[in-house]
Amino acid sequence: MLLREQKIQKNFHKDGKFVDEQTTAKGEDRAYVDLVKLETLWINTGTRCNLACENCYIESSPTNDELSFITFDEVKNYLDEIEKLNLGTTNISFTGGEPFLNKEIIPTLTLCLDRGFNVLVLTNAYRAIDKHFRVLDELNRIHPGKLRLRISLDHYTQDTHEKERGPKTFERTLNTMKTLFDLDFNLSIAGRSLIDESPNEALEGYQHLINNYQLELNLSNGDNIVIFPEMSPEKNVPEITTACWDILNVHPHQQMCAHERMIVKRKGDKHPVVLPCTLIAYDENFILGQTLEESFQRVYLNHPYCAQFCVLGGGSCSA
Repeated sequence: MLLREQKIQKNFHKDGKFVDEQTTAKGEDRAYVDLVKLETLWINTGTRCNLACENCYIESSPTNDELSFITFDEVKNYLDEIEKLNLGTTNISFTGGEPFLNKEIIPTLTLCLDRGFNVLVLTNAYRAIDKHFRVLDELNRIHPGKLRLRISLDHYTQDTHEKERGPKTFERTLNTMKTLFDLDFNLSIAGRSLIDESPNEALEGYQHLINNYQLELNLSNGDNIVIFPEMSPEKNVPEITTACWDILNVHPHQQMCAHERMIVKRKGDKHPVVLPCTLIAYDENFILGQTLEESFQRVYLNHPYCAQFCVLGGGSCSA
């Protein structure tokens, strides 16, 4: 278990929070989410990344191999299961780490596109993607509108972005975005909303930035951008109970785990496992099995990220 998850457990378990799967520290019934339909299958390509970002949710870095590189054959097995069970899944999404460090990423993307899926790849667009421009351009032409790239820009200001991602990453990432845009790729942005700024302020800042780079992306209505809430392992967040749905006017079906699952391959394991979402990669209590069919079970919101990111933060990795 990595440092971030250790901090989470230390901070909350001392107060008795997020310990019992079905009951909160106050003895109330913990909220849960049932799967409605598997619309999106996420694939974690591995936690190796060419950057080491300060607040990475799963601590991806050049040295973190806690999640091994997923293979072409392992992904194919899950696509075959989708077909066998007639699940009607439409989206296959890839995250990491940096997906373009995985040596089998291009044949894997090709497989998913050839099977007719919509494919989303989350990338930092910093160096690793560069050597794949030609083949990605070819895939985009063969499968128009089916391949999407979501670029991580932690803020619309250089100082804040580079505080997170390191020196000289801001300009290089934006220039890569411009190259991809000129190649007619379907692009979007993954950003963060800082605690002291409103979502509208964030949208305006990002819109002004991309206008300066002649990227014709309209962000004004929240299109083509996902702005994630700030996440902190030290922040004291409440546990979500079954009563919270009505209090907050939020429905379980609005949560990621009602429509999504994620595949990861943990270091030393022979087989990948299925998790309920993209954020909780290391907590063994959230392993739902090795197959998609095994994963179709109730998910209790027994982790701070369930409250902080999803229920209270309104975040969704597939938005």
